[in-house]
Amino acid sequence: MNRRDLVQKIVLGGTVLVLVPSVLQSCTKAPATDPGGNTPGTKINMDLTLSDNSALNTVGGSKTVNNIIVINKGNGNFSALSNICTHHGCTVEYFSGPGNIQCPCHGSVFSTSGSVVIGPASSPLHSYQVSLTGNILTITI
Repeated sequence: MNRRDLVQKIVLGGTVLVLVPSVLQSCTKAPATDPGGNTPGTKINMDLTLSDNSALNTVGGSKTVNNIIVINKGNGNFSALSNICTHHGCTVEYFSGPGNIQCPCHGSVFSTSGSVVIGPASSPLHSYQVSLTGNILTITI
């Protein structure tokens, strides 16, 4: 074996030692995280008698809290959805007139259940469990 072959094998071997661990690390499954940065398993309680939450007392009313859009869908039904677009991560906004959620960046439109109505987004908005007990609305992350 000549010097050139030896140097090539050392460089190749060193490259493999550096790249393989990073490639294997990128293939591991990341822990489930909330798109809005909230801690999974926590609960957000909202007292609907407080003036800060008064918008949620009318059908079509909404409020954003901790990167979550909360929408009163009527008959005691509420929807809680991430306000982070699944297309490119822009902040989406609820519009009560048309009753949908729109992304200002690329025009994606979502229903109040989070499903995609108009792309380019292809995945629904992340939804959260919501429960109403008396005047307390609880969102589980």
